Amino acid sequence: MHPIVTAVARSAAHSFSKPVVPAIWLLEGLGVEGDAHLGVTVKHRSRVKADPTQPNLRQVHLIQGELHDELQLAGFNVAEGTMGENITTRGIDLLGLPRGARLHIGAAAVVEITGLRNPCAQLDNYQKGLTAAVLGRHPDGSLMRRAGVMGIVIEGGEVRAGDSIRIALPALPHLPLERV
Repeated sequence: MHPIVTAVARSAAHSFSKPVVPAIWLLEGLGVEGDAHLGVTVKHRSRVKADPTQPNLRQVHLIQGELHDELQLAGFNVAEGTMGENITTRGIDLLGLPRGARLHIGAAAVVEITGLRNPCAQLDNYQKGLTAAVLGRHPDGSLMRRAGVMGIVIEGGEVRAGDSIRIALPALPHLPLERV
């Protein structure tokens, strides 16, 4: 399967879930037009509280739809947008990408992957046990975060369900994703 976008979502409010919409506009250096996390500096409330001048490395949140499938099989009520993502994908191992990988989405948009989403207590507020379900352990025992990846908008453009995704890897050495 070629990597594709299966859904897009945004919310002007700082809410856990985001409603799915027909299309979103990515704005270069800012994020998703009309989304609460739009901006050059951090918008995530806990990060604003710590230091509102930090650069916004969390402009766009992406989750692979295969995670939704897995969680649904485990009994969780999740679907596109319910975990706060802006873009839901299929056919791409988002968690396996290195930092700096660029996703060329649709006709013009480019998102650069900055790191892993750090699962927070809001997941359990939505459904008990969801935080544990998106955490795991690597073979070496280190924590595995599976709640999606974060990125910044390098080139703006419209993104909608059905858009293709092309991956451009950064120069070697590839740096692993860390939480942002």
